Amino acid sequence: MNTIDRNEEPRIAIVGGGIGGLVLVGMLHRYGIAATVYERDTGLDARRQGGTLDLHPDSGQRALEELGLTEAFHAAARPEGEDLRILDPAGRTLGRRAPEPGSGTRPEIDRGALRNLLMTRVPDTAVNWGRHLTGVEELPAGGYRLAFADGGRVDCDVLIGADGGRSRIRPLLTDARPTHLSAYLQLTITDADRRRPRTADFVGPGSLMALGNNLNLGAQRSGDGTIRVSITVRTDDGWIGRQRFGDTDWAQTVARLHGLFAGWDPRLTELIDACDAGSLVGRNIEALPVGTRWPSRPAVTLLGDAAHLMPPVGEGANQAMLDGVLLARAIADNGDDPVAAVMAYETEMFDRAESIGADSAQLESMGLAPDAAERMAAFFG
Repeated sequence: MNTIDRNEEPRIAIVGGGIGGLVLVGMLHRYGIAATVYERDTGLDARRQGGTLDLHPDSGQRALEELGLTEAFHAAARPEGEDLRILDPAGRTLGRRAPEPGSGTRPEIDRGALRNLLMTRVPDTAVNWGRHLTGVEELPAGGYRLAFADGGRVDCDVLIGADGGRSRIRPLLTDARPTHLSAYLQLTITDADRRRPRTADFVGPGSLMALGNNLNLGAQRSGDGTIRVSITVRTDDGWIGRQRFGDTDWAQTVARLHGLFAGWDPRLTELIDACDAGSLVGRNIEALPVGTRWPSRPAVTLLGDAAHLMPPVGEGANQAMLDGVLLARAIADNGDDPVAAVMAYETEMFDRAESIGADSAQLESMGLAPDAAERMAAFFG
């Protein structure tokens, strides 16, 4: 029989234990405000956390400073990861961003390392792992009841959706849905310096982007010795399914990927050859409409991708972290008035997300234009 977890009734429930949700619960804890995160992963190391992030001074790094993690961040970050080269299909380097040692402002950090850092500011009892949300019910007396796949139920006074682009909390506020932008394939080269030294040397200490013909072939070094190779294709949302990459052996998969880049410089297409067999993972890139807003409600709001899913051009994680800081402050400043807290947070967040979302959409469009390499090289100076 399903039961209500009466011993798990936080005043504030945060659905989603990603970077934004962890910043929020860590900041609330610093303000002495109880909150609980409900995360579908079974633990911190339940799955790989993806590539690296460049944290911006006015958003991601600001959040770490507010949490007292600046020194730990710089110890874990990779300043050399800021190195970026932009190439055209002929393999010509059209632009490079390589700050002098000590002069960079956006050092890279592995997503997993960042999540571990944030967990040092979160009480162990504040995260409920293995809680896959399956439904939300608004209660007659106010607040919400959360239903989980394990049969558990939890009531809360304030509900915050930090559950990503496919948020289950968002429909409580708006019928806005993400729209398709492109198809994205990721492959990995593990232990690249030892196993693929020529490829590792070509990629360098940071990342590269080769752009042209509505394609983007990228490579990014992580702190764990892995290089992640990415392929972005301007196509419809059914393209990945039609490719049926999992139905072919690896040699055929590699040959089909090469077919996307016919005529490209061999140094670029050799990135595909160097990838680990079977490492391909595909997904569609989506974004919410720029300027998505909703009428404020007193007991529920969103942060991060749940609120303003943007193209993956460097702002998503940073804005989620800043959301966490500003929402926690609004809650602390407004005491027991959740109406005022939510309204104060959303007023600022809507304007900020619209401005940054518009810039991100422009950059995403530029990156898959026919003359993308020239335009991106000019953009990065």
